Amino acid sequence: MKSAVENLNPTRVRLTVEVPFEELKDSLDAAYKKINQQVTVKGFRKGKIPARVIDQRFGRGAVLEEAVNDALPKFYTEAVNEAELNVLGQPEVDITELKDGETLNFTAEVDVRPAIEIPDYSGIEVEVDAIEVSDEDIEKAVEELRERFASTSPVERAAEEGDVVTLDLEAKVDGEVLEDGVASDVSYTIGSGELLEGIDEAVKGLEAGGETTFTSELKGGSAAGKEAEVTVKVSQVAARELPELDDDFAQLASEFDTLEELRADSRKRLENMKEYDQATQAQERVLEKLLELVEVPVPEKLLEDEINTRKHNLEHHQLGQMGLDLAKYLEIQGKTEEEFDAETKDAAVKGIKTQFVLDELVNKEKLNVNQEELTEHLMRRAASSGMSPDQFAQAVVEGGQVPMLVGEVARGKALAVVVEAATVKDTNGEVVDLDDEDETEGSTESAEVVEAADADADAEDKPEA
Repeated sequence: MKSAVENLNPTRVRLTVEVPFEELKDSLDAAYKKINQQVTVKGFRKGKIPARVIDQRFGRGAVLEEAVNDALPKFYTEAVNEAELNVLGQPEVDITELKDGETLNFTAEVDVRPAIEIPDYSGIEVEVDAIEVSDEDIEKAVEELRERFASTSPVERAAEEGDVVTLDLEAKVDGEVLEDGVASDVSYTIGSGELLEGIDEAVKGLEAGGETTFTSELKGGSAAGKEAEVTVKVSQVAARELPELDDDFAQLASEFDTLEELRADSRKRLENMKEYDQATQAQERVLEKLLELVEVPVPEKLLEDEINTRKHNLEHHQLGQMGLDLAKYLEIQGKTEEEFDAETKDAAVKGIKTQFVLDELVNKEKLNVNQEELTEHLMRRAASSGMSPDQFAQAVVEGGQVPMLVGEVARGKALAVVVEAATVKDTNGEVVDLDDEDETEGSTESAEVVEAADADADAEDKPEA
């Protein structure tokens, strides 16, 4: 077999392959054997029909077609390996010549990863938010904890902001009660905004037994997006009572003996959260700067597939679960279809470029992924998916997605290398030292940033988890 490579553009090549006919022998034998098992000829046992009889009865062309279909993937793979190409997606194959007993010639056009030159990234500088925890932040955190330990007691008065009311609801569209538009004994805190728009105004001022009707646009269910006439009846009004902010509350709500110890712990927790946010912000901004430094051509077919995948996932998975279609989603977002398409394309381009650049860095820096790093990343992905680590690991193995996870961690490590070399300052002008992070934790956090940039886009047909 002989092969040659022609570069059509920085991201696409054409392979020209010439195969001597004798190299088709194994595929021809396999073709005759397969046809033998599929047909019957009077006078011959099944599977024992001579090749010449098959040629006479069914045509030599059918045998050649079967043999070529069997042989093409093998010869294509050999040509790719011989040329040391890093291909993306499926090739477009065209048989240019097939002469029985002489030769098989074909071409294959396929997208390839572009050659990328990683420049010196040590000069990257980014600014991030300073870590500042105010007394107001602490009091807000303590107050939120206090809210969780609030109690309620029925009252004989009109409902007010902050009260917990028990409601019966009935929704009608065009005068007809919806099958999924009836609910009883719904507990709702006035002012929480967790139910229908307009319900707060409707129930304020009603006592137990009171009833009213209002109009609201339904956000989910069988009539999502439609105006409904909603009848609401209050069966109970209960006032919320917050516990006193004292040492007894600290002992009730935490492992601490005093309120001051609880406040000190709240400060520490908030500082840790802001440190995590700061590190994530640094990684995101360093990644943006890195992508600005590198010229990355994007394969057209790969970009088209990625855009279609993103749209499909949004329409058929995310929006479907919320009872929305794309038109309604765009209306809520206040975007035109053209703006949505432009944003989707920009996100897809960024995801593809991120993978190309960081994969090149993985090779350049000779980065490897160890078992501890992979396990840590798997645990994080399991937690975000709502599955147990064992369930997630089983799904990953059964779906053949282990290489995908390894790639995510490796790209995370590559980004961590760039972040370490960059200068990160906060808004106060102070240099931020990110070296204090645990190495494994830092690389898996970087993997999450990379995954967010990818937005489930893998340049090599990453399967869905």
